[in-house]
Amino acid sequence: MSASSSQPASAPLSPKRSDVQTGVLGTWRNPGIWLILLAIVVVGVWPVVTQRAATREVIFTVLLSVVLASSLNIILGYTGYVSFGHIVFFGLGGYVGMYLLSAQQASLWVAIPVGGLAAALLAFLLGKAILRLRGAYFALATIGVNEAMRTFINNFEPFGGPTGISLNLKIYQEYGGAAQALWLTYYLLVVFALGAIILSFMVKTSKFGLGLVAIREDEDAAEVMGVITPNAKTWAYVLSAILPGMVGVLFYFKNGNVEPGDAFRLHFSIELLVMVMLGGFGTVLGPVIGAAGYQRLRGFLLTSPLFKDIQLAVAGVLLLVIILFIPAGAVGWLRNRFPVLRRVLP
Repeated sequence: MSASSSQPASAPLSPKRSDVQTGVLGTWRNPGIWLILLAIVVVGVWPVVTQRAATREVIFTVLLSVVLASSLNIILGYTGYVSFGHIVFFGLGGYVGMYLLSAQQASLWVAIPVGGLAAALLAFLLGKAILRLRGAYFALATIGVNEAMRTFINNFEPFGGPTGISLNLKIYQEYGGAAQALWLTYYLLVVFALGAIILSFMVKTSKFGLGLVAIREDEDAAEVMGVITPNAKTWAYVLSAILPGMVGVLFYFKNGNVEPGDAFRLHFSIELLVMVMLGGFGTVLGPVIGAAGYQRLRGFLLTSPLFKDIQLAVAGVLLLVIILFIPAGAVGWLRNRFPVLRRVLP
């Protein structure tokens, strides 16, 4: 579903009304981006100060969601193409990285970029094919891609077939042991979270980003105005896939194993959509707020005797409520309610 086809007139997403007029598309002088980065640094440092493993794990989950939601926002928020299969890049990157670590004895420093490149290559190939589709056809195609990839990996013997890949504990000795490896993956994830926000802001404030917004608003008009839409959409898709592929390696390295059912969870893609919509798609801050807010809600639901078995149903209801009542998300609502904030909420 292209976001442009259902976007209400009040949504603060048009470049004519919200970005160009308020100067958000300006430069790094916007204080909002620095506040976001500072907040990530402060949150990221907190477990290091307290040295509490439980706190580290909670924040790890939030930062992972920030990276994935911010990456999805590049194709969903800026271009208007709703992807239900974005988790495929996370899973593929994780599998490629785990294969290199276990079968090829490669270093983590090699596995991470190769996982990102594998996800980017898949996105490039898919982009040339399915990004010719629009609206519901594209959305359905992304579901098919995720299920096809899960089935393929499930029957691909070099990747362990249905049993997946597990790491030998000896691998962690190179990184100071299993306990130190947990901290290493956490530090790296903080860096990736900062990188995801910076990448999102750079795309949004670039000429390339303006072309993506034009596609979201009216793809046919964008073509008339000179935007080469097939190329723009494909490269947006590639950019949205790189970081998920890289953090997929981190996540499964931390876990020590990867399996097809876990790596290609369709419901996780749906949860990412909820995060982006909750915070405000097409903004830099929105996916950050959405990821933090949704993970907080998810934590409550999973520990609640009443809601622990229906947390996905709650997520679906939440997505419906957002679309009906606050389609611009939390950031969009604040921008509409308080116009002065348009200059500081990227």
